[in-house]
Amino acid sequence: MKAMIMSAGLGTRLGKITQSIPKVLVDINGKTLLQHAVEYCCRNGFGDIIVNVHYMADMVEEEVKRLTSMGFKISISDERELLLENGGGLYKARHFFDNNPFLVYNADIVTDLDLSRLLKCHLENNALATLAVRRRPGSRFLLVDDKGVLRGWRNISTGEEILKAESDEGLSLMGFSSVQIVEPEIFKFMREGIYSVVDLYLNLAETGRIFTLTFDEGYWFNVGTPENLENVRSFLKSSRTTW
Repeated sequence: MKAMIMSAGLGTRLGKITQSIPKVLVDINGKTLLQHAVEYCCRNGFGDIIVNVHYMADMVEEEVKRLTSMGFKISISDERELLLENGGGLYKARHFFDNNPFLVYNADIVTDLDLSRLLKCHLENNALATLAVRRRPGSRFLLVDDKGVLRGWRNISTGEEILKAESDEGLSLMGFSSVQIVEPEIFKFMREGIYSVVDLYLNLAETGRIFTLTFDEGYWFNVGTPENLENVRSFLKSSRTTW
């Protein structure tokens, strides 16, 4: 099965670290973050991968060449001229996908989430997209009904809200894990441009075909800050996980 690893971000929150290397090349206990992401996708059955590049693209492409020499099957989607965010970036890479559901995975996510469960949920619900979500601290949340259907979005810090239901009664606040199974049919609803997949999913929420699946067990990290980076290194080393 096919996957897209979102790898083009600037990584500005990592400060001095990403002044010399892109975020996806930071070291996690002897492997780059990108290699960890590629191995995770492949272990879960998503072995045909496309990676988008923008910031320090040449360095990322060299790492892709190294990983390809190890036997991984990886293509490049070039966003050197313009960073498209994950929505526009996905649409640009649409030629890569076939008629089967595929994985979209942010390279800065470290998790042991079971993708077979996510795929099963996606197929059973005839979903356009199925998003892995989690009950976790934060300020921006998806609003989800008791069937797991996306019904809106809320920023609890600013009070901003997008509601695609008659009311917010019975809706749960869930953190998006930046892991999703997507149906190629979704490209019919997309366009060129710079936008996020969350904006896309909220636009499609009224279809009732944007689903979520909750994963509160296991671990999930976003390698977005120096502190989080050290937390991931320490956790993976102490847990002796195969991630």
